[in-house]
Amino acid sequence: MRTRHDARLVTDLPDERAIMPFIMRRRSESAVYFEQLVDIAAAQDWVERWNAAGGPRLSLFVLVLHEFAGLLHARPRMNRFVSGRRLYERDGVYLSFGAMKEFSDNAPLEMIKRRFEPDESLAAVIRSLDTAVHEARAGGIADLDNEVKHFLNLPTPVLDVAVSLFHWLDARGVLPSGLTRSDPMYSSAVVSNLGSLKTDAAFHHLYEHGNCPLFLVVGRVRPTPVVHDGRIEARRLLPLRWTFDERIEDGLYAARSAELLRDRLEDPIRYLGLPEDAVREES
Repeated sequence: MRTRHDARLVTDLPDERAIMPFIMRRRSESAVYFEQLVDIAAAQDWVERWNAAGGPRLSLFVLVLHEFAGLLHARPRMNRFVSGRRLYERDGVYLSFGAMKEFSDNAPLEMIKRRFEPDESLAAVIRSLDTAVHEARAGGIADLDNEVKHFLNLPTPVLDVAVSLFHWLDARGVLPSGLTRSDPMYSSAVVSNLGSLKTDAAFHHLYEHGNCPLFLVVGRVRPTPVVHDGRIEARRLLPLRWTFDERIEDGLYAARSAELLRDRLEDPIRYLGLPEDAVREES
């Protein structure tokens, strides 16, 4: 299929890239793992100044989401995916992340999937995510949960066939959009905020279900000794751990894209301006 409801087929590929999905058939064998340590002091200061200036309440994680979306708009070849041995470019930037209903071992995790528009204002993102998180925590059963419950009511052999049929239709680009619209695994990336749980970042696997080629895990900020101008200093570093389907793009493009995210977080004034000015522009 040259088009899908969520993407367009990429046709101008070099031969070595076009053959990759036939050589590496699954995301699990195509996954590349790498880690970044981001000096987050400037971003934390930017967040504090934004909040002090009266902007809608901003967290470091929401800033990471906003800057990650900006990266994917600036580097569109990272917003691709493989389906049915073909490479597609997604029709927009969609990020998925989890929100726990409460901080307890047995609390359910609600997944939120949101489209991020080009040049979308930070205040608009904050307000939209606040609403989405509130609805996820206060609401009843989500659409995706309802769909899963319907599937689980089937006898096991029938369920196995139904899931296989689901994936067969998806690989051919003819799966109805209603079955994937709210599915977090049909997104540009899944972003996991383990820092909010005071937990170190882990390397996450990629799912064979869906078409998401990127997983970004955000850890907790730690004072870390680093060498600067020949001296050892304690810096506040944020670990970011990536899992990347290398079939979508070469390693150099991916590495430069990851460095752009680091740049955006380490120098937010360059990309977002002064927080006080940004708040005034939103009011």
